[in-house]
Amino acid sequence: MKHISTKTLTLLFFLIFMATPSFAASFDHKHSEFDVLLKKYVSGGLVSYKGFQSDEVALTKYLDSLSKVSESDYNTFSEKEKLAFLINAYNAFTIKLILDNYPISSITDIGSPISTLNLVRGTPWKKEFFTLLGKKRHLDWIEHEKLRKDFSEPRIHFAIVCASIGCPQLVAKAYTPKDLDTQLNEGKLNFLKDPKKNYYDKAKNTLYLSQIFNWFQGDFTKKGSLIEFVQVGFSDKIDPNANIKYLEYSWSLNERK
Repeated sequence: MKHISTKTLTLLFFLIFMATPSFAASFDHKHSEFDVLLKKYVSGGLVSYKGFQSDEVALTKYLDSLSKVSESDYNTFSEKEKLAFLINAYNAFTIKLILDNYPISSITDIGSPISTLNLVRGTPWKKEFFTLLGKKRHLDWIEHEKLRKDFSEPRIHFAIVCASIGCPQLVAKAYTPKDLDTQLNEGKLNFLKDPKKNYYDKAKNTLYLSQIFNWFQGDFTKKGSLIEFVQVGFSDKIDPNANIKYLEYSWSLNERK
């Protein structure tokens, strides 16, 4: 048998490696599989969980594609690719969490029999039930350890949806790097213009806002006041000294019957 030198073997392995596309290179940044499901089962911000349940094989296939992305793969993504990846992952795994516990009337039903206790402890969001970037993760990890920590992007709060009526509406399309800025702007405006969640009583000089602006106020005020941040969503000029009150948050399931 003819002897093959170490140098030749090294070259052959290098050529084979270079010819084999990495998973990062083949990952679908259009999130097409999730996009199809959202278009089928989301309307007006409400979700047909029964529809997702009937199509769980397709959802699982998409979730598996997210879980296959290693941390080294993720590190090759652009900033917009990372943001779209994490936002879609949060929304898709939230749907999975609901399906794993369905039927329920609220995400706060997940955990102990006492919903209030689950909410205070953040039980549903601290439950490790999926793999992302090579490790078991929970929803809070995506939101607080990645999205809020790694990016200076307050608009993510209008994109990630925790399966509740009080949340921003889940849109019937996946987030993509190409359209990300437009999608985040639309999400912010749509949320601010929803009078059930935010409104300004000019006569009383009182601005009523969602609790989201209370919980994450620091994320919205890094470049100015909270009123300056929300002004774009209101036709009336808000008095800089307006009184701000936060509305009750609805944890009822965002289900389309």
